[in-house]
Amino acid sequence: MIDLRSDTVTKPTQAMREASFHAEVGDDVYEEDPTVTLLEEKAADMLGKEAALFVTSGVQGNQIAVLTHTQPGQEILLEEEAHVFYYEGAAISAFAGVQPRTINGMRGAMAPADVEAAIRPEDVHLPETGLILLENTHNRAGGAVVPLETMKATYELAQAHDIPVHLDGARLFNAEAASGVSVKTYAEQADTVQICLSKGLGAPVGSIIAGSKAFIKQARKWRKRLGGGLRQVGVIAAPAMIALTEMSKRLGDDHNNAAKLARGVEEAGFDLKYPVETNIVIMDVARAGISGAEMMERLADNGIKAVQFGPTLVRFVTHYDVNERDIDDTIQVLKNIKNML
Repeated sequence: MIDLRSDTVTKPTQAMREASFHAEVGDDVYEEDPTVTLLEEKAADMLGKEAALFVTSGVQGNQIAVLTHTQPGQEILLEEEAHVFYYEGAAISAFAGVQPRTINGMRGAMAPADVEAAIRPEDVHLPETGLILLENTHNRAGGAVVPLETMKATYELAQAHDIPVHLDGARLFNAEAASGVSVKTYAEQADTVQICLSKGLGAPVGSIIAGSKAFIKQARKWRKRLGGGLRQVGVIAAPAMIALTEMSKRLGDDHNNAAKLARGVEEAGFDLKYPVETNIVIMDVARAGISGAEMMERLADNGIKAVQFGPTLVRFVTHYDVNERDIDDTIQVLKNIKNML
């Protein structure tokens, strides 16, 4: 079975398993786990922020950020297909009591002028704009890298309006690998940032949120309120450190495999929804006269796991546990399916 559903399906490496076994641990709610402390300090340094906090997932990290930045009754601005809006169970409304105001973007990138136009004026009838949220890379835009210039312009206008900016950087290291722009430079364009350690970086569990010391102090309380205060968590922070410092350097391999798969999709006679920039390939089967659901069945019958991404769309994600031979086999399956249509 070749599993291309997501980079979340990666298994921890042998080095990660050994690091977990040997990790020095303590009670992290008391801030006494030395392995977690080292991870948070390293992440803060890499992201150019004063402090960082280890959380259980990217969703929890994003929700803690929204809870810390906003007040109930406010509104947050985000791209219309952002992960926080699309895949997090309306948690921003359920937990933070804020409403989303979505903005149509170009491959996940909101035009700064559109963002500024959406900022609410002072009016008793209107909610206050409490937060602007960015996502890089952008999942539903096919792993697109949001341009640094766009992020910078958005952050500058946010500062002018005294509105904080949070960056959902779940795959921010993929953006770095694709663009050559450091994660620190991207993170400079936001007050806070979340990075996921269990996607392309391959850790078994966990994400990081980073920001000012004052922000992280309040975020730590929100983590506790959400049940995210953990105890001897060094056993998962140790493999997370390997993900952060070592696995982040190999993402170019995933991008190369994705590019090869994209070429194979077109060679097989199917279409690409978007140009491939990182490790996500979105295939459109409409022109082949079948549905996404039917394509999913045919792929499964041939030992390929993927994700239906729309009525005629199928998403493939390359990762550490997929090699070049797997990509070759997947391309051959696609060709065989096309020949049978």
